[in-house]
Parts: sequence; C-alpha cells; structure tokens
Amino acid sequence: MDLIKISPDSERARSILKMVSLLEERIKIQSRLKMTALIVSDYYEAIKELITAVLLTDGYKTLSHKDLVDYIHLNYKEFNSNEISILDDLRILRNRVTYEGFQIDFSYLKRNESFFGEIINKLKNILNRKLK
Repeated sequence: MDLIKISPDSERARSILKMVSLLEERIKIQSRLKMTALIVSDYYEAIKELITAVLLTDGYKTLSHKDLVDYIHLNYKEFNSNEISILDDLRILRNRVTYEGFQIDFSYLKRNESFFGEIINKLKNILNRKLK
C-alpha cells in the first residue's frame, strides 16, 4: 500500500461527511431506471470519500482507490471479506462507467443498493465514533 503519513485531519473528515450527505440526497432523487450507472457511481463516490475521511482521521492519505479498499480491509475488522470483495468490484465497475461509458443493468442496483447503504452507514458510524 502506498500511504502518505500526515497529521490527523478531523475537520477535513467532517467536511467530507457533509459532502457525502449531499451525494446521498442526489442518489435519492435520480431516476433508478434511467440513471442506474450514475447512481452506482455516486454510491462508489460516497463510499470512497468516507474511506478517505477514515484515513484522514487515522493520519494517512493515498491517491490510490485500491489502497483505500485495502486499508479498510486490513485495519477495520467490521468489514468481512465478502464486503471487501464487493467494494473492490464496485471500484472496478465505477471505473468502467467513468472511463468507458459502461452501462449498468438496473438489476445490479436493485440487488446491491441495500448493501451499499449498509457500507455507508458502517463507515459513518466509524467516523462519528472517531470524531467525538
């Protein structure tokens, strides 16, 4: 993992939490059938930003999205191997959407949306605990 040691930055982590709330609002108002790929990308963005905030509170940063997932896997046992695998798949899928214009079938969102919400809640709980 390519982590950069920094001073813990709780204020930046709090700002990220606020931005994630805006992403969640945007996810709620988008058309599920028409905007499936964008919704999935927004879920990934929210999760990525929350993991970034966790790293910031721990005194690290990274430029690698893969390292974000690996960091959570190695340092937060709240996440099991299946969750980490799905997060890594989501990372790859988001890259395909962003860089290739890949379209995602609505059934993928339907199957995984509650999981994404659980991951977001788990990460928010970790952050709220750390920011007290």
